[in-house]
Amino acid sequence: MQRPYSRKENSQNFRLDINIEVQQFGQGKTYKCAGVKESVGTRHKHMKERLKKEYTKRLRMILKSELSTKNKIIAIGALVVPVLRYSFGIINWRLEEIRKIDRETTKTLTMYKIHNPNADIRGK
Repeated sequence: MQRPYSRKENSQNFRLDINIEVQQFGQGKTYKCAGVKESVGTRHKHMKERLKKEYTKRLRMILKSELSTKNKIIAIGALVVPVLRYSFGIINWRLEEIRKIDRETTKTLTMYKIHNPNADIRGK
């Protein structure tokens, strides 16, 4: 699906200098930016699954460590949350999917005794 504000152009490679040539970015090719593979047609469902797995893997890795609770929370904010935060401008996340990830995170924090289950006063 092509975005309404983008325009597909058929162009040749762009030569910056005698020795430097920028190649055309075509359909099916990907590039990696901040750990997320992007392309002309990003596969949202596939990327969501990869991002969720990476998020969960990093969360569990930090919670299994011998850091203090305070340092675990700081590490989660620095290493785990950015995995999803970067994708919010690229991947089409539904609100229900984000809430599900939040519930799973809360359950995981409760399992590792970082979060008190009675402290969650939001609607479930």
